Amino acid sequence: MKLESKDGGWSPYLAGGLVGILAVVSAYATTILMGKTNFLGASTTFVRAAGFIEKLFAESHVASNLYFIKEKVALDWQFLLIIGIFIGALIASLADRSFKLESVPPAWAERFGPSVGKRAIGAFLGGIVAMFGARLADGCPSGHGLSGLMQLSVSGIVALCLFFGIGMLVAHLVYRRKS
Repeated sequence: MKLESKDGGWSPYLAGGLVGILAVVSAYATTILMGKTNFLGASTTFVRAAGFIEKLFAESHVASNLYFIKEKVALDWQFLLIIGIFIGALIASLADRSFKLESVPPAWAERFGPSVGKRAIGAFLGGIVAMFGARLADGCPSGHGLSGLMQLSVSGIVALCLFFGIGMLVAHLVYRRKS
């Protein structure tokens, strides 16, 4: 098995195997070592972080908001885990020399042009849709997909199939060739 793909990035087989090992270790650490009854949830962490930032400007609003009261707005171990994921991804991209800063990805520029503003608006709106969907589904695609598949959950399998199907449809609509 090659450790690199043709473009110099990580082999998808190696990366997939490592994600599988990480999922098992994560489930063990979360449920056995930390005594939690469920797996990690990144979307909740981002909402907590938003509440933490909002607390700096409108403390009384956050203190009276039922959701923030329930979720205990704080920078906790889950938020630090998200920071660790970012740092780990940065280290991995530096290690395989694939790291580069780009304000507009080539596929986007080819379809919509090189405008940074248009890309920023598209990313922002896409983020809103993704976070709304994650909150509506009570979890993110990776949580439902990876954790659900790891547990052979029917809902996880259905959710992952829908994520892939809708993702392919949206990619086709967004990146289809200009006529």
